[in-house]
Amino acid sequence: MDATTAPHRIPPEMPQYGEANHIFEMMQNMLQQLLIHQPEDPVPFMINYFQQDNDNVPKIMILGPPASGKTTIAMWLCKHLKSVLLCLENLMTKKYSSLAERARKRYQKMKSLPGSLLVKLIEERLGEDDCVQRGWILDGIPETREQVLMIQALGITPRHVIVLSAPDTVLIERNLGKRVDPHTGEIYHTTFDWPPEFEIQNRLIVPEGISEQETAQKLMAYHRNIVSVLPSYPKILKVISADQPCVDVFYQVCCGRLLKEAVADKSKFGEVIQPFFEKDLAVPDGIIMKVLGDRLTQHDCIQKGWVMYGFPRDLDQAHMLNTLEYKPNRVFFLNVPLDSIIERLTLRRIDPVTGERYHLMYKPPPTMEIQARLLENPKDTEEQVKLKMDLFYRNSAELEAFYKQAITINGDQDPYTVFEYIETGIINPLPQKVF
Repeated sequence: MDATTAPHRIPPEMPQYGEANHIFEMMQNMLQQLLIHQPEDPVPFMINYFQQDNDNVPKIMILGPPASGKTTIAMWLCKHLKSVLLCLENLMTKKYSSLAERARKRYQKMKSLPGSLLVKLIEERLGEDDCVQRGWILDGIPETREQVLMIQALGITPRHVIVLSAPDTVLIERNLGKRVDPHTGEIYHTTFDWPPEFEIQNRLIVPEGISEQETAQKLMAYHRNIVSVLPSYPKILKVISADQPCVDVFYQVCCGRLLKEAVADKSKFGEVIQPFFEKDLAVPDGIIMKVLGDRLTQHDCIQKGWVMYGFPRDLDQAHMLNTLEYKPNRVFFLNVPLDSIIERLTLRRIDPVTGERYHLMYKPPPTMEIQARLLENPKDTEEQVKLKMDLFYRNSAELEAFYKQAITINGDQDPYTVFEYIETGIINPLPQKVF
């Protein structure tokens, strides 16, 4: 092989494109930190910064109104991601910290903390080894625009900001039934989530400030402040309805579309997928299968199993899954009449101010002011829905023939009824052979 045909090789000491980008971004961030902190001796500061390079660990803010379940979601995330939970309570109870002691005394006296003191507590805690190495999840902070600006000034930047949303009437009802385990901090509810263990039941306590009037006042303050917080995180913000079972909320928080995650997290497939997203083109099946295969071979999928929805979309993808040995042991088809699908999708709207999702028939906006500013997703027009359904109908017959042992369920029913049918299909004995 001569020099003209030999493949171009990058010297091993030269960084690859993705790595070079990462180094460039890290240098930018470090320079930003130098400008913010202006240390007397910048060399030790820079060495410490590079030692604390933790761009790949979780850095998440969970925001939401009272009783939206943000603390429960934050605790679940910490458990699954092995990250550090940060909230006002545990920031103030830190031992051997003069700052935390000062905050405790101030809070006991005033029942609140100045934003500057709260942000100093956060800065102190985020500098500790466990937060640096394992990442962090900030529960309910920041609450105001002022806190956002102070947090940003310190160079504290989350990778994801999750905002939970639900109607005020639902939140007030939830708050009235809230109970707390003083031993674990776990939150329960007298109606929706009562613990089966008598020992836990007997030690649950009613938290302060959950009366209807107190909750309504807190909700008013939340709505007043959140509209100035959300614009600070436009590219990493995800609004999720909290008016659904906690498991569903948790699933949406943790299990976004794999392809979008690959791009957002700059994985080894992200640079390949990005051009297709930018041009609004379908990602080739070969790339999808590589991303999917990479996820399904991870330890949690192997140990706990997996649930895949909306995939495979056609017979070719089903054959590819089968060939790669990713065979499901349960397949469900949900059938819904076209008229119902059009009604469900074309009447969906979103409030651009709060991120709240509405449906003009099933969940109309509470005021004319909100209704006037609602927006429709271009993908929810009747024309777009019919095009998608036409493609679905063409592929679904072949998929149903391929998965002969699949269970077909009428999806045009109450969600809980549909869930019960699916649950029945799951708890029955597994088939001797996979599909």
